[in-house]
Amino acid sequence: MSSTSIDDLLSFEEERPAPVERSRGGRAGRVLRPLAGVGAVVVVLVAALRAVGLQVSLPVLVAGVVALFLVRRVVAALAPPPPPRSGRRVPAAADDDGTWNWGARDALRAAINGWERPLDWAARDRKRFAERILPRIGELADERLRQRHGLTRESDPERARALLGERLWTFLSTPSRRPPSPRDLAAIVAELEKI
Repeated sequence: MSSTSIDDLLSFEEERPAPVERSRGGRAGRVLRPLAGVGAVVVVLVAALRAVGLQVSLPVLVAGVVALFLVRRVVAALAPPPPPRSGRRVPAAADDDGTWNWGARDALRAAINGWERPLDWAARDRKRFAERILPRIGELADERLRQRHGLTRESDPERARALLGERLWTFLSTPSRRPPSPRDLAAIVAELEKI
C-alpha cells in the first residue's frame, strides 16, 4: 500500500523543465559574484553620498546593501512561475460565445488527463496496469471507505470486503491476467462510486 492520497492523485502540477545549471567558477564563483556585486553597489553609494555631502557609517551601508541583496534573492526564489505563453488571445467575458474552450487549461481537464494517459499506456500491458493503475484504484477505494465508513481495506478487511462487494474486492486484491476492457473498467468504477 503506497502513501499517495486522493488529493495527490487528482492534483495536477505541470512539469517544469529543469533549470540549466551554469557552473562558472564553482563554489568560489557563487560566493565571490554576490560579494563583488555588494562591493560595487557600496562603492557607488559611498561616492554618490559623498558627492552630495552626506556621510553614512560604512558598516550600516554594507549591512543595508547585503539585506537588499538577500531580499532580492528570497523574492526571486518564491516568485510564482510565469504564465504560459500562448499565441492565442484569451477571450474576455464579453467575447464568450457559449461554447466550451477545449484548449483552455483547467483543473478538470488536467485531472482527466492524469488518468487518461496512464490508462491508455496500460491498455495492453498487464504489468503496467498492475503497477500503475491498480494501486490508484485501490487508493481511491480506500479513500472512499475511509471517508464514508471510517475504515480501509487494511484496517478492517472483512467489513471492507462486504462494503466493496465481491467483484470489486477480487479486482483489487488479485491481479488479473489481462487489463480489463473499458466496459469492465466502467463497471468497476460504477461499483466504486456506489460505496
